[in-house]
Amino acid sequence: MTLINPNIQASNKFTFKDESYLDFNSIKGGDIRHDWSLKEVKQILDLPLMDLLWRAQIVHRSYNPGYKVQLASLLSVKTGGCSEDCSYCPQSVHNETSVEPIPALQVKSVLNRARAAKDAGADRFCMGWAWREIKDGKAFDSMLEMIRGVRELGLEACVTAGMITDSQASRLAEAGLTAYNHNLDTSPEHYSNIISTRTYQDRLETLKRVRMAGITVCCGGIIGMGESVSDRASLLKVLATLDPHPESVPINALVSVEGTPMEDMSSIDPLEMVRMVATARIIMPKSRIRLSAGRQQLGREAQILCLQSGADSIFYGDTLLTTSNPEVEADRKLLADAGINANFSLEK
Repeated sequence: MTLINPNIQASNKFTFKDESYLDFNSIKGGDIRHDWSLKEVKQILDLPLMDLLWRAQIVHRSYNPGYKVQLASLLSVKTGGCSEDCSYCPQSVHNETSVEPIPALQVKSVLNRARAAKDAGADRFCMGWAWREIKDGKAFDSMLEMIRGVRELGLEACVTAGMITDSQASRLAEAGLTAYNHNLDTSPEHYSNIISTRTYQDRLETLKRVRMAGITVCCGGIIGMGESVSDRASLLKVLATLDPHPESVPINALVSVEGTPMEDMSSIDPLEMVRMVATARIIMPKSRIRLSAGRQQLGREAQILCLQSGADSIFYGDTLLTTSNPEVEADRKLLADAGINANFSLEK
């Protein structure tokens, strides 16, 4: 039974309290734009929730018929000891947390974990290194070997390891890397409140190198770090004006960790995550919107709203790098109860 017919004609304008108008002709579920203005994105983000969900649902159904959800597994290959000063991160050497530096895992161990993730139903295997930037040498050679091994298993391979050079990007592409994750974290305006050891432009340059090497881009951000609604709109605007759009857009909610400068930040209202996902879906119709860190604080109902309004991937497994994630069985039940297609293994 079709709940929403994309062919239904409705008014293409919505009136706001300030008497301005937002023209919805370009977001009915087909146009790909790279010229979004901050005003347009903020107006979408600020829509009455029912209107926002309705618009996002039309776009989502157009690009993701059948509610297929990709399961991605994330493994911390090299944990802790990062020289960056990201205020939210328990792996930074600047933050006194319980995370102890752990030497990088060996290739065989990582591939065993990738094989287990595939057996559990994952389509994508993501590997993280707590580095400011990739260093050439033995560790990078091991990374390339891991990527080749993950691809031989029939999985997509994604890496997050900080800044890279043009040469390194080319070698990652040659190894078969599917995607490189490098988040913008927040808006350009709020960025200096979060990190000082790397500039916003540094991040954009890394994305450019990834793109030029022919690797798909995984890039998103985090909400709940003291930013304003305008900051959230600005982050989405930066992402949506990249050409092409990032193929993967992780939307994270801050997980406050003791020992970081953000340990006392309050959890977001779950509907704020729903709004971010829905807006991202509307302005980046073809991107895979990944419901990422912070899912545990959302609850089942908010997660289902996120999936309904645009999210088409979740990170699957009990841990995300160093923070907790919903248990595998809880995710199986959540998606099954929602009637969402996912490639779960039948083996327990």
